[in-house]
Amino acid sequence: MAKWLVKSEPNVWSWDDQVKKGTESWDGVRSAQALNNMREMKAGDSVFFYHSNKGLEIVGICSVAKEFYDDPGDPKSGLVDLKTERPLPRPVTLKEIKADGRFDDLALVRQSRLSVMPVTDEHWDALMTMAETNEG
Repeated sequence: MAKWLVKSEPNVWSWDDQVKKGTESWDGVRSAQALNNMREMKAGDSVFFYHSNKGLEIVGICSVAKEFYDDPGDPKSGLVDLKTERPLPRPVTLKEIKADGRFDDLALVRQSRLSVMPVTDEHWDALMTMAETNEG
């Protein structure tokens, strides 16, 4: 199973919104690279939920509930449905990630504007370890 990270501005769609809804389509993506990443997502893949703009932290985990499909409201976009799984034990901030040399090649660090990106198993495991510690 592949792993991913999706970014949302919390004033537009927050982790709390995602939790309340349970499963929701991930919309509003227009970047060709982000859309290509969404096309690669498979049902059951794990997804980090990241608060961008405000917060700048990974806050929870979702899974892909429905693979890529056309956005009926926007022919230049597409959708995947994400199912809420659980919050992280503690958020992992972008500041922490950037300070840790293991993540220099993570798209979150390299391509700050990309809203949907793959995460390697190694990066996923390291980020989960960070989320499970009290340091921050």
